[in-house]
Amino acid sequence: MSEHNGTAVPLFEIENLHVAVDGKEILRGVDLLVRSGEVHALMGRNGSGKSTLALALMGHPRYTVTQGRARLDGVDLLTLKPDERARMGVFLAFQNPTAIPGVGTGNFLRAAVKAVQGESLNALQFRKELNQRMASLQIDPTFATRSLNEGFSGGEKKRAEMLQLAMLKPKLAMLDEPDSGLDIDAVRIVSEGINTVHAEQPSMGILLITHYQRILNYVRPDRVHVMAQGRIVASGGSELVQRLEEEGYDPILSQLGLDAEATEAATNGR
Repeated sequence: MSEHNGTAVPLFEIENLHVAVDGKEILRGVDLLVRSGEVHALMGRNGSGKSTLALALMGHPRYTVTQGRARLDGVDLLTLKPDERARMGVFLAFQNPTAIPGVGTGNFLRAAVKAVQGESLNALQFRKELNQRMASLQIDPTFATRSLNEGFSGGEKKRAEMLQLAMLKPKLAMLDEPDSGLDIDAVRIVSEGINTVHAEQPSMGILLITHYQRILNYVRPDRVHVMAQGRIVASGGSELVQRLEEEGYDPILSQLGLDAEATEAATNGR
C-alpha cells in the first residue's frame, strides 16, 4: 500500500471496467484489486476477455474503455497515453511479441530504459546489468545484437519479454501467457526470471494471465481469478488452480449459472 492524500491506497485497482472492440462490448464490468507485492493469476477460456483486459490497460487504440476506472498508485491510468502509462510503471509482456526488423534488442532496451529512467542512464552500468540479466535467463550474449524478435523462436521471444521486465523494473507487470508455446525447461527458466525480478523488487505487483497450472507451480500466486463473459466470476487462493486443473472450467461456470458455450461465444474469440 502507498500513501495518497494521507490515506493508504492499493497499488492497482480496477472498478467496473467496460471495454469495447470495434463497437462490440468485450469486458462487462471487471473489478480487481492488487496490493503492493502481490501476484495475481488470471485464468479463463479463450474468449473470456483476459488479453483484452491487458491491452486495454496498456492503452491499445483498438480497445475503447466505455465505463469504469483503473488506477495505479491512485492515479487514473485511463487519462494517460500509452507511453505515459509505461513511464509511470506499467509493463505488458505480449502473448505474441511483434518483430521489429533493424532494431537491435540491446539498443531497443537501452532506449526503453532511458525513456523510463531519464537522461541519467549510465551506459556502462546498463551494459553490465544487461549482460547479467541475459546470463540469468540463459540467453546467448549475441542476442543483444539481433533485431528484436526477428527470427526468434517462441522461447526466445518469451525470454526477450522477461529480459525487458528485468531491465525496466515496473510497478505493475502484466504478463500475457508467458508460458505459451514453451517446453518444460523454458517454462522453468522464464518462471525463474519472473521470480528473480519480483524478489529484487518486492513491491511490484504482477498480473499473470495463463491457461495452465504449470507456470503457477513456479510462480506462486497470492490470488487466482477466473474470467468468463468479460467479467471476473470467481476468485480464490492456490486451491482454485488445483480445482481448475482437476475439473476444468465447466463445473465452476455451471455452478455460477454460466453456460460454457455461451461463455466461449460471448467475446467472439477474444
